[in-house]
Amino acid sequence: MSFVKKLTGNQIFIPIAALLILVIINLIHDPGFFALTLGQNSAGDPVLTGNLMSILDSGSEVAILAIGMTLVTAASGGQDISVGATMAIAGSVTLRMLCGNPDNPNYDVMQTPIIVAFLVAVLVSMLFGAFNGILVAIFKIPPMVATLILFTGGRSIASWINGGTLPQVNDPTFKIFGNYIPGIPLPTPFIIAMACVLVMFLFMKFTNLRLYVQSVGINASSSRLNGLNPQYIKFITFVILGICVAVAGFIKVSRIASINYSVLAKDIEMDAILAVALGGNALGGGKFNMGSSILGAYVIQFLTTTLYGFHVPATALPAYKAVVVIILVVMSAPIVRDKIADLRKKRMAVKEVG
Repeated sequence: MSFVKKLTGNQIFIPIAALLILVIINLIHDPGFFALTLGQNSAGDPVLTGNLMSILDSGSEVAILAIGMTLVTAASGGQDISVGATMAIAGSVTLRMLCGNPDNPNYDVMQTPIIVAFLVAVLVSMLFGAFNGILVAIFKIPPMVATLILFTGGRSIASWINGGTLPQVNDPTFKIFGNYIPGIPLPTPFIIAMACVLVMFLFMKFTNLRLYVQSVGINASSSRLNGLNPQYIKFITFVILGICVAVAGFIKVSRIASINYSVLAKDIEMDAILAVALGGNALGGGKFNMGSSILGAYVIQFLTTTLYGFHVPATALPAYKAVVVIILVVMSAPIVRDKIADLRKKRMAVKEVG
C-alpha cells in the first residue's frame, strides 16, 4: 500500500497513467497501431515510419513549447496564449531573411545563411516574449489578458513582415530541420526537441532557475524578502518561452519550406497548456516537473493520433482536448484534493477500527 501511495503521489504518474490508458485502447482497437517499418523518403534516405514515429515527430513542437510554458505557468500562475501567433511571426522572420525582399524575392537561392535567419527569428521572438513579460511582471496584467494582444494581432504582424506574400524556400537544405537528416531514420524535429530538453536540464542543474521560479510562484512576497526579484524572474520566464517559440516556429516553416499565416500552429497554445496540466503541474503556479510536461506533450499527440484512428474529425479535436483540460483542472483544484485526502483518512480510520 505504501508503494502504491508513493507511486500515485508522484507527479509523473498522471502522464504515465494517461499514456498507459491510450496504449491499452489502441492495442484493443488496432494492434497494428504500434507497427514500425523502415522505408525510404522521397530523397531515397532510410526513415522509420508508423504511428509512433508520427507521434514523436508531430509532438516535438508542443514538447519544446511545454518547456517554456511550464516555467511561465510556475512563475506567473498563468499561461501565454500567444505562442501560436508568435510562432507565425518567428517563421515569417525566418522566411523573410532567407528569401529577401518580398517585392523581389529569390526563392531559388537563400539570401542569408540558415543559422543567421534562425538567430534573427530567435531575437525577434525573445523581444515579443519580453513584451509579454513586461506587461505581466511590471504592469501586473494577468498573463492570459496580457498575451491576448499578440494572440489577436500576431498573425497580422507575421503577414506584414513578408508583405502578405507566401514565400517559398526551394533549397532542400532548409527542409532538413522539419523532416529528416539524410542517413538518420529519426525525424529531425524529435532530435531538436531532445536537444532542447537536454539544454534546459543542464541549465536547471547548474543554475538556480528551478528554485527561483518555484519560490516566486509559491509566494512572490516571501521570495522578495529572501532577496529575489519576482518581477525579473517572471520576465525571464517569458523570454525563455520566446526562445522556445522561435525554435518551434522554425521547425514549422521548415516542414513545408513556406508559411500560411492563418493556419500555422493554430490552436497549439491549447496543446502547450494541456501538456503542462497533464504533467501534473498546478496551473496556478508553484512547484513544477519539467519532465512531466514534456511527456505530457507527447501524450497529447498520442491522444490526437488515437482520435484520428477513431475517425474523429479534425474540427472536433479541440472539444475533446477541452474536456481533458477541464478534468485535469478540476482534479488539481485544492478543494478536490482536500476532499480526496479526507476520504483517504476516513478509509484508513475505518480499516484501523476494523
